[in-house]
Amino acid sequence: MKNNLKKCNQCQLPETYETIEFDNKGGCNICSSTKFKNTEIDWKSRKKLLNELIEENRGKYNYDCIIPFSGGKDSVFTLNYLIKEYKIKPLVVRFNHGFIRKTIQDNVHTTLKKLGVDFIDFTPNWKIVKKVMLEAFKRKTDFCWHCHTGIYSYPIRVALMYKVPLIFYGEAMAEFSNYYDYKTHTIEKEDEEKFLMLRTLGITAEDMHGMINKADDPVDIRDLYPYTFPDAEDLKKLKYNPVCLGSYIPWDHHKNTEQIKKELGWKNDELEGVPSEINPHGEKIECFMQGTRDYIKFLKRGYSRVSQINSFNVRNNRMTPAEAKEMNEKFDGRKPPSLEVFLEYVGLSEEEFNQFVDKTVIPPNKPNYKLDKIAKKTWDFDDWYREDNNKK
Repeated sequence: MKNNLKKCNQCQLPETYETIEFDNKGGCNICSSTKFKNTEIDWKSRKKLLNELIEENRGKYNYDCIIPFSGGKDSVFTLNYLIKEYKIKPLVVRFNHGFIRKTIQDNVHTTLKKLGVDFIDFTPNWKIVKKVMLEAFKRKTDFCWHCHTGIYSYPIRVALMYKVPLIFYGEAMAEFSNYYDYKTHTIEKEDEEKFLMLRTLGITAEDMHGMINKADDPVDIRDLYPYTFPDAEDLKKLKYNPVCLGSYIPWDHHKNTEQIKKELGWKNDELEGVPSEINPHGEKIECFMQGTRDYIKFLKRGYSRVSQINSFNVRNNRMTPAEAKEMNEKFDGRKPPSLEVFLEYVGLSEEEFNQFVDKTVIPPNKPNYKLDKIAKKTWDFDDWYREDNNKK
């Protein structure tokens, strides 16, 4: 069954894409925001604001800033740019979601050695992670709750520990969404409002504890601490300022990746379900569960990572709409081998998986659970952690 979803006549994103709206010419608001970014923003003035922000914080605290860091292209570029452009002293913080791939681990090792920075790497309790993955999937069909909450809240907790108010995240959400756009949000911040609106899926850590805490399998409320946003009064005293570097400089995924490849030896990798020629800039290669996350999106919304990457390319004049449409139809939505690993982690059958997804499908999309298009295994598939070692 082929869906006939309405799509932007430029970037080819469909009507089921979050926050998308179409104008009377068939274009979308995401494209409009990108056009505004490229033609209307005074980036020289934004750079001056960045200069002032850096100098306001330089040398006054234990570190000049906190940089949340995964080892992917955006966080590596952010760290590299701020050190080489401003010679700052940052504290680099990683919330390790549990699915980091070998190439990224190697990139992290090389980057930290070459740039010479202090690094905190936090990995949460795996048994708790499995519980919250299952609960978030069953309720929202988004098993990444622990990742989204932890990545954005834990570095802010570290900022409180070390009394460092300035926190630099990487790209602005305006690059790919209209929750925040370049027209109305001058400096995008990762504050509590954004955290509760977008990161938690409407489920707080306290909610999650109530969902997973069972009489026969009790969970300590402290195990949910890494997924909570810090106290507002404590943050007010700190005068914390969690900003996106992409609000101050024009973000370009391709150019950024080429720069870190050249200057740091950063390496790209395969992305499950996405041909390498579509992803030369290393989008979403950090996590070996990414293919399953993208597959869920395809079932629910009728598009997946191929379409999303190609939409970037069209908006930045690296691909024509016709080329994007052809490649999307050819490659989008392949069933990932990582699905088998995910189901093993959370203890579901594929039939049960499909039943949960079916409850959250976004109309007018109609999923086909009998797809015969299978993504090839990535080179490192057999090295991923399995609960049953015999399956490796």
